[in-house]
Amino acid sequence: MNSKTNILSDADIATFWQEGYVTVENAVTDEELKRLQGEFTDWVAESRGHTEPWGTPTVDNRPRFDIGAEHTSGNPALRRVNNPSEISDTYMEVMRGSAVVGMVADLIGPNIKYHHCKINSKLPGNNTVVHWHQDFPYTPHTNDDVVTALLMLDDVTEENGCLLVAPGTHRGAVNSLFQDGVFTGTVDEETTRELARQEVPVMGKAGSVCLMHTRLQHSSRANKSARSRTLYICVYSAADAVPIARNPMPSRFEGLIVNGVASPVARMIPLEVELPAQPKSASFFTVQGQQSATSD
Repeated sequence: MNSKTNILSDADIATFWQEGYVTVENAVTDEELKRLQGEFTDWVAESRGHTEPWGTPTVDNRPRFDIGAEHTSGNPALRRVNNPSEISDTYMEVMRGSAVVGMVADLIGPNIKYHHCKINSKLPGNNTVVHWHQDFPYTPHTNDDVVTALLMLDDVTEENGCLLVAPGTHRGAVNSLFQDGVFTGTVDEETTRELARQEVPVMGKAGSVCLMHTRLQHSSRANKSARSRTLYICVYSAADAVPIARNPMPSRFEGLIVNGVASPVARMIPLEVELPAQPKSASFFTVQGQQSATSD
C-alpha cells in the first residue's frame, strides 16, 4: 500500500482497511451533484406513469427501472435504476471521471477497472430494506480488491434508511447466501442476529461517498422519514481482479479501465466462494423477497 495518495489521507486509508469502509465528504462537485439529483428526479416523475418495471432493457434484457410493490402514481416507489451510466452522460461522467475514482485508486492501487453501477433509492413511504449480506458472493473475483462506492445523492440519516455495516467483517469469512439450497441473497438467521448486534450506521451529507470493501457485511432498513434516501453505487476493482461469475448487472462498459492501465494477468488469492444464482427480475430486491410492482 502506497503511503502517498492523491486524495485520501493516510487516516482514511487506515480506517478503510481496519473497519472495511470509510466515508468522505464532498466526493463530487456541487455541479455534478445537482445534475445527478436532477436526472433522478426526472426518472421519479416518469415512474408515476408506470405500473411495473420499465425502460430500455439492460444488455441481459431486463427492465432498466424497478419499482416496489407499493408503487402508485401518487406515491412513487422507484427503488432501482440499473446501470444508469448507459443512459445518462452525467452518470457516466461521474462513474469514470469524478474524484471517487481517485479515492478508489488510493485504496487498491493505480490500475482500476469498472464493474457495474446502479441507483438504489428509498423514497418516502417506501418499504425497501436490504438484508445482511456481503457483495463479494454476488460478484466474486480472483482477488478481493473490489470496492463499492456509495455516493449519497441525499442527506442520509438513520431515519431515512442509511447503510448499516458490521465493522471489520471484511477480514472474516465469506458467508453463504444460499439457504437450504436456495439463493436468498442474504445470510442465515443466526448470522443476521450476530451482525445486528455489531451494526453501525453510515450517515452523511449529500455529495459524500462511503467506500466499502466488497467483503464487508451490510444491510439497511426502510425509510421511515419524509425525505428521500438515494445512492448512486459504482463498483470498481483492481485491474488484475478478474470476475469468476457472470456480472449480476451486466453492462456494455464492464471492464472499462477508469484509472491507470489494463492488467495482462489475473492475480489469484486463496479463497473459496460459492457461485451466485443470477437474478432474472429487474433487481436483486426480489431475490431477497421484495416483489416488484405489477400491472395486474
